[in-house]
Amino acid sequence: MQFFLLQSADTNSASNYLPIGLQMLFAIGLIASIIVLSNYLGPKRATSDKLKNFESGIEIRGNARQPMAVKYFLVAILFVLFDVEVIFFYPYAVNFRELGWTGFGEVLLFVALFIIGLIYIFKKGALKWEE
Repeated sequence: MQFFLLQSADTNSASNYLPIGLQMLFAIGLIASIIVLSNYLGPKRATSDKLKNFESGIEIRGNARQPMAVKYFLVAILFVLFDVEVIFFYPYAVNFRELGWTGFGEVLLFVALFIIGLIYIFKKGALKWEE
């Protein structure tokens, strides 16, 4: 008797995904039961120390809602932008022989656009900290 052995002529039928679906249902059920049981069976001792805000072991000083300079966010965004640029060089480095001179020209255009953007950033004074 083929109870869980699902063999059919069609290799992409929906019945072939039954074991995966059962495994997902089991995993979701296990996670849900662990969360619910730990909530009901776990200790509940609300002390004043446990109810206090925790700041990585550092005593809380002042208000966390102080305004921050936009320069910090701008530098972070620019870092991510130019960091992601480097990721696009890997496909070219792997396939530079197949891409030939056309690929080399496209990479030069890509770098030129980023250099133009960097020059624009410098001209606007986005990276000047002395204000």
